[in-house]
Amino acid sequence: MSSTDLTRGPSRGPARSPRRTETPPLPAKLNLPALLALATAVFVTSLTETLPAGLLPAMGGDLGVGESAAGQTVTVYALGTVLTAVPLSAATAGWRRRRLLLTAMAGFAAANTVTALSTSYPLTMAARFAAGVAAGLAWALLAGYARRTAPAHLQGKAVAVAMAGIPVALSLGVPAGTFVGKAAGWQTAFLVMTGLTLVLLGWILAAVPDHPGRRPGKGSAPSVLGALKVPGVTPVLTVTLVFVLAHTLLYTYIAAFLDRLGMGGRADAVLLVFGGASLLSIWAVGALINRRLRALMITGTLLVAVAGAVLALFAQSPALVYGAVVLWGLGWGGAPTLLQTAAGDAGGEQADAAQAMLVTLWNVAMAGGGAVGGLLLDAFGTGALPWSVLLLLVPVTVVVVTARAHGFPARRSGS
Repeated sequence: MSSTDLTRGPSRGPARSPRRTETPPLPAKLNLPALLALATAVFVTSLTETLPAGLLPAMGGDLGVGESAAGQTVTVYALGTVLTAVPLSAATAGWRRRRLLLTAMAGFAAANTVTALSTSYPLTMAARFAAGVAAGLAWALLAGYARRTAPAHLQGKAVAVAMAGIPVALSLGVPAGTFVGKAAGWQTAFLVMTGLTLVLLGWILAAVPDHPGRRPGKGSAPSVLGALKVPGVTPVLTVTLVFVLAHTLLYTYIAAFLDRLGMGGRADAVLLVFGGASLLSIWAVGALINRRLRALMITGTLLVAVAGAVLALFAQSPALVYGAVVLWGLGWGGAPTLLQTAAGDAGGEQADAAQAMLVTLWNVAMAGGGAVGGLLLDAFGTGALPWSVLLLLVPVTVVVVTARAHGFPARRSGS
C-alpha cells in the first residue's frame, strides 16, 4: 500500500485535494523582496503627496491659477486621506491584503496620470483628491502588511524597512522630482511616478505574499469605537496627533525659517542632512524596536525637543543649525515606525481600525501644522516656530512616560 493509500484510509474513495492555505507560512528571517516592495509603495504614497511643493509655479501657470491655489493640490490630497481612511478600512476589512494593496497602487497610477495630462484646475483637484483616497487606503494597510510578513520577533524591523520610504521620498524624491520638473516639465514628473507605480504593481504580484483580511461577523472587523476602547490606543493616537503637528509646523516653513537666518540658499543641503539623519534613525529603530520601543519613543521626543531649543536659542550659528537638524532627523526619522508599531501592538484584534485612525490623525496634524504654522508666521514671525515645537512636545513626553502599561509599554508582547 502506498503512502497515498495510507493517508486516504480504506474504502473511502479518492483523497480530497488539500485546501488552499489562507495565510502563507512566516519566514524565519525578513522577506526583503516583499518589504522593499512595500517600502517602494510607501515612497510612492509619500512622494505623490509632496511632489507639487517643488512644482507650484509651473503647475499654477499651466493651470491658470496662482501659486497659493496650486498649493491647494497638497491640501486636497490630505483631505481625501482624512475623509476616507477610516471608512475605507472598515469597508475593505474582508479583502485579501494583496488585492487591496494592488487596488491602492493602481489608484495612484490613475490619479498621477490624470494630474499629468489635465489642463483643467478642477480636474486636477479631483485627481489629487482621488490620490488622497488611495493614500488613505494604503497607509491604513502598509504597516500591518509589513508586520504580517515577519515573525513576531522581527515585526519591528519589518515595519522599519517598509517605513524607510518616507525619508527617502522627502530627502531624495522631492529634490529629484523638482529637478525633473524643471528639466522636462512638471507633467513629466507625474508621469515618471506613474511609470514607477506600474513597475511596482508587477513587483507586488511577484514578491509580496498574500494574506487574508478580517471577515466581518466574527468580531474582528475594524471598528473605531471598538479600537478606542482598547487600552493603549488612545495614548498612541494622542502622541501621533501632537507629535506630527509639532514636526509639521516647523518642517513646512523651514525654508522661510532659514531665509530669515540668511541661509535660504542652503535649504536643499539642510533637507539633505535631515533626510540622512532620518535614515540613520530608521536603521537604529529597526535594530532596537522589539525590546526598546518605549525608550526609543522617549529618546526621539527629547531629541526633537533639544533640536527645537537649539533653533530657538542659537539659530544665529549655521553650525548649530545643522547640528539641530541632525538631532531633529534622528528624533523624527523613526517616529512613523514607532507609532505604527505601537498602534498595531495596542490595537490587537482592532489593529486595522487603530492604524486607520492613526493615518487620519496623521493627516489632520499635517494639515493643521501648515495652518497653525502659517498663523504663527504671520503673527510672530519664524522665531515662534521652534518655541511652538517645544511647547507641543511637553504633553507628548508626559503621555509617553505615563503610558507605561499600555500604549508604550516597557516590553512588547511577543518580543
